[in-house]
Amino acid sequence: MDSRVSARTLAASLGGWRGNGPAYEALADGVRLLCLDNRLAPATALPAERELAATLGVSRTTVAAAYQSLRDTGHIESLRGSGSVTLPLRRTDPGPHESDAETIDLQQASPTAWPGLPGIMAEVIQDAPALVARIGYDVVGDVGLRTAIAEHYGQRGLPTSADQILVTTGAQSAIHLIASVLLHRADRVMIETPTYPHAADAFRRVGARLVGVPVDSSHGWDLERAEQTFARALPSLAYLMPDFHNPTGRTMTAEETNAFVGGARSVGTLLVLDETTAQLDIDRRSVSAAFPEDEGVIRVGSLGKTVWGGLRVGWVRAAPDVVRRLASGRPVHDLGTPELEQAIAARLIPRLDEIAAQRGTLLRAGRDSLVEELKRLLPEWDVPEVHGGVSLWVGIGEPLSTPLVMSARARGLALSAGSRFAVEGGHDRRLRVPFTASPSTLRRAVGILRSAWDDVRGGSAIPSRTDFATVV
Repeated sequence: MDSRVSARTLAASLGGWRGNGPAYEALADGVRLLCLDNRLAPATALPAERELAATLGVSRTTVAAAYQSLRDTGHIESLRGSGSVTLPLRRTDPGPHESDAETIDLQQASPTAWPGLPGIMAEVIQDAPALVARIGYDVVGDVGLRTAIAEHYGQRGLPTSADQILVTTGAQSAIHLIASVLLHRADRVMIETPTYPHAADAFRRVGARLVGVPVDSSHGWDLERAEQTFARALPSLAYLMPDFHNPTGRTMTAEETNAFVGGARSVGTLLVLDETTAQLDIDRRSVSAAFPEDEGVIRVGSLGKTVWGGLRVGWVRAAPDVVRRLASGRPVHDLGTPELEQAIAARLIPRLDEIAAQRGTLLRAGRDSLVEELKRLLPEWDVPEVHGGVSLWVGIGEPLSTPLVMSARARGLALSAGSRFAVEGGHDRRLRVPFTASPSTLRRAVGILRSAWDDVRGGSAIPSRTDFATVV
C-alpha cells in the first residue's frame, strides 16, 4: 500500500518554498526538492488539492497548477479517484549523476578517502584465508576491534573496556538500533534544530515525538529552551552533536555541557552523543570528554567522516548492560558488521590521531577557500566562523533556501536546503555549504551560487524543467 503524507506534514517539509517566480512553479519545485532529497519516497500519496491549498493558504488553482507541472516533469502521476502519487526519480532529474563529470555534489558532506586507506586494505586482503575461515559477521563485533576502540577512548581520558563497545555498520545503523531498542512509540526525544536529518528520521520511524532545541553557529545552544524541554517534556532520550555540530560547526562550552548533563540527570533522560565529527578539528582540539562517565551517556562514533564514507564501520560506547540490550535487538536490523571491514577498521583505529591531523589540513584548505570566496562574491550573506567539522551554516538573509537550491541544481550544483535540517520547520534563511571538496571545486560552486542567487532574488529566468537533462 502507498504511504501518505498529510497536508500539514508536507507544508512543514516544504519550508520557505515561495520564490519570486510563479507561485505554482515555486510550489512544484519545493515538492521536486523533497523527492530529490528522498524526503518524499516514491509511491507516496500527496494531499488532495483542496486540503493542501487550505493548509498553505493559497488558492486551489495554484496547487492544481503545481501538480500539473509535477505531472509534466514525471515526478507524480494522478489517477481519477486515487489522487496523486510520487514516482521514482529519473535520470533527467537535476542533481548529480555518475556520468556528469561537471556536476558538483555538495549534498554529501564527506571528505575524500584518507590516502593511506588503500595500503591498509591491501594488508588486510593478504590475510584473506584467515578471514574467510570465520563466519563472516558478528552481532557484537570482533573483540580485537572493540579493544582498539576502547583503548582509543582511554587515550581521550575515558577509561573503557571492550564490553562497553558494540560495533555497527556505520553511525546511522547505530542510531537506528538505539532508537528501535531504547525507545517506545510516543516517547519524547530532545533533538537539536538544525540537526543531522537522518537521525531525526530514525527517531520518527519508531514513533517518537521530537522536541527541538535551537543551536546556532554564533550563539550555541538555547539553554533556556533546553531547561524548559527537560522540565515539561520529560524526554526519554536527547540526541546531541556536542563537537563540531553538523551543520552549524559549533562546539559546546562547559556551561552548555553542564546544563544538558544536569537537565538529563534531573529527569532520567538518556544522552546520546553523536561523535562522528568530533575529530574533524581544524584550529583546535575539542572533544566531548567534558561529558561525564555516566551510565546515562551513550556515545556513537564511526570512521565515515574521518577515513572514508564507503567504510561502513561505526560503534556505540555505553554501559555493558545497554550494549547487551542493543546486541539482543540487533538481529531485527542486521546480523552484524562484516569481518573484512572490521579487520580494516582494527588497523585504522590506532592511527586515528594521525588521520585526524591529515583531515585537519585538508578541511582547513577547503574551509578557508570557501569562506574567502563567499565573502568576495556574496558579501551580503552571513558567513560564520567555524573551527572544525564539515560545513558552514550560511545565513542568506531571505527565506529562499529551497528555490535557491533548485536553481543551483539546474546549473550543476547539488546542495541541501536549510529546511532539510529542521526538526519543526524553518531554517529557510540558511544554507548548509560543506567544505569537504577541493578548493578549486568550492570556488566554482560559489560562482554557481552567485548566479543562482541573482536569479532567485531577481526573478530572472531559471532553466526550464525540460532543460534539466542538458544542464546536469
